[in-house]
Amino acid sequence: MNDLPSITLCMIVKNEAKMIDRCLNSVNGIVNEIIIVDTGSTDSTKEIGENHGARIYPYQWSNNFSEARNYGLSYATGDWILWLDADEELDETDKNNLPKILGDTKANILALPVLNYHGLTEPVDKNHLFLIYQPRLFRNHLSIKFINRIHENVHLPENIDQFIENISVSIHHYGYLKQITDEKHKGRRNLRLLEIELSEPSHSPWIEYHIASEYYRNNQYEKAFMYVNQAIVAFIQKGLMPPSLLYKLKYAILIETNSLDGAWPSIEKAILLYPDYVDLHFYKGYILYEKKEYVESLESFEKCLELGENNTKYLILKGVGTFKAWHYKGLCLEHLGRTAEAQAAFECEENSLLY
Repeated sequence: MNDLPSITLCMIVKNEAKMIDRCLNSVNGIVNEIIIVDTGSTDSTKEIGENHGARIYPYQWSNNFSEARNYGLSYATGDWILWLDADEELDETDKNNLPKILGDTKANILALPVLNYHGLTEPVDKNHLFLIYQPRLFRNHLSIKFINRIHENVHLPENIDQFIENISVSIHHYGYLKQITDEKHKGRRNLRLLEIELSEPSHSPWIEYHIASEYYRNNQYEKAFMYVNQAIVAFIQKGLMPPSLLYKLKYAILIETNSLDGAWPSIEKAILLYPDYVDLHFYKGYILYEKKEYVESLESFEKCLELGENNTKYLILKGVGTFKAWHYKGLCLEHLGRTAEAQAAFECEENSLLY
């Protein structure tokens, strides 16, 4: 690593003794420096960090994730900053490519694929995840900082090249698994911080979206639907096209509540805005399937298979461009009396599942 750029891992933690060892093991041999900002751990988190050679900095929690992360950045000396949470880990195979990538890239920020697992904690279902690319590596000493109290983002000064390169070094994120969210009461904490942001007159419409997401995860669909619609309207009022995530959440809520009349045909308008978003086509196919429109539904699932799941612009549910789409394609073909083709589709479903 001596001839390659140095990497500082920056983290903020509190009572992460159950998770942090796995995270720090995953960066062993990859990072040159570990900076941990501890916001008040009472378990063995700090000791585990020190055993990995981390420098621990106590920090008085101020209900602001960006402030805590920026405090950690002030101690980082590496050429690059990698930021992770304790409930994450670098992919064992992919991580070995990282030093060379950093030595070759011209970008100031690198986006990595984050695999967000959800459902039950044990065993983790590797097919039960959402994939999204996030900026997780950036050059140090360029005044790049984090912004936002919660769901913090990397912010580049205006004089810095805004180009972000996507690289295929995966991060596994376990923080949305049910047992972990229940133990840490993440939803309650997140809503409290989001409500503080919401009270600011100049807050971003993303705040309403994130509130909607919290209510959705808590199965409070009526509140989730109200807030996601408020977010859509707020983006439009600012003269901006509502981001794809908002439409994904809106139609997920309508499907979850079996509000098919509310979802059809309005989802067509969302697809016009984001014609290459596989999740929206999958939702359309599912809605049509439930309405027994099997020919049109089949067309949607075939579109899903054509699009696949490799579009780095979107948050994508694993399977909507592979095994889930093959499954519903098979069901449609069965309803249409095309038995042999249906059987072939189900075989493709099995072949595309991860083991």
